[in-house]
Amino acid sequence: MTNASTSDAGPPSADIRSAETWLRRHGLSDGPPTPLLATRLAVRRRVRLLGSVLLAVLIIAASLAQVAALPGASDAAGSSQLVPMLALSGSIVALLLTQTLLDAWIRRVDRRAGAALPRRVTHPVQLGWAALLGRPHAVMAGATIVCAFALGVSALVVTEGTARHAAVVLLVAVTGVALGAVLQLREMLTRPVVAEDEVSLTADVVMRIEDARESSAPAVLWALPVVLLSGFAPGWWSAASVGFLVLGVLALVAVHVRAPSYAATARRAVGLR
Repeated sequence: MTNASTSDAGPPSADIRSAETWLRRHGLSDGPPTPLLATRLAVRRRVRLLGSVLLAVLIIAASLAQVAALPGASDAAGSSQLVPMLALSGSIVALLLTQTLLDAWIRRVDRRAGAALPRRVTHPVQLGWAALLGRPHAVMAGATIVCAFALGVSALVVTEGTARHAAVVLLVAVTGVALGAVLQLREMLTRPVVAEDEVSLTADVVMRIEDARESSAPAVLWALPVVLLSGFAPGWWSAASVGFLVLGVLALVAVHVRAPSYAATARRAVGLR
């Protein structure tokens, strides 16, 4: 990879050290990290941190929408259950727009990095979702969304009053998470390739795989049913939500153990093209 930099000063030393750690973790430490790689990795770390904040805000917004519809809160505010739901829906739209801006930030940094390369490799075929996520991770992500929806629908059908409202809140929140994951995956599939040789192309693909799998992480979907409906739904439902969480963790561990490393997946994807 080239030693050209996106700026005269170059990235901070902390970003360089983080890039070195990233290369070692993925078995790509054939040489020192370039300023371009350090810059691209740094913006991804910041976006992931902000993305975690957005997911936390979603959980808080969903919890507030549920609490606002409790009998005491509704009577005091003189509002119906519709107002909290509209507020939650508006919050989800705002969070999705914010996530889109964060994704655009990564795209801008990648484009500047590509413009700084003396020569540039063009990947013959854009990698598809199966190459980025991997089928086990894709099945895991899809099954998690379906199970979270099923929990919400089951609570909606068998409960009433406050518990039913909590189930609606859960379904809206799960829909927001699913839409966010789809939009992020779509963005990753269309990002420009930034590479000048086989080594940097492999690193570029590793970043794409890492981004895609981070965006489909199921932790929030595991947490939402427990946070929103525990104490409101019947006991069997609470047990089912805890079982959903435990089985999900075990399945994710199994997928990670059996799946090839990001670097191996990237090399295979590059070699097949």
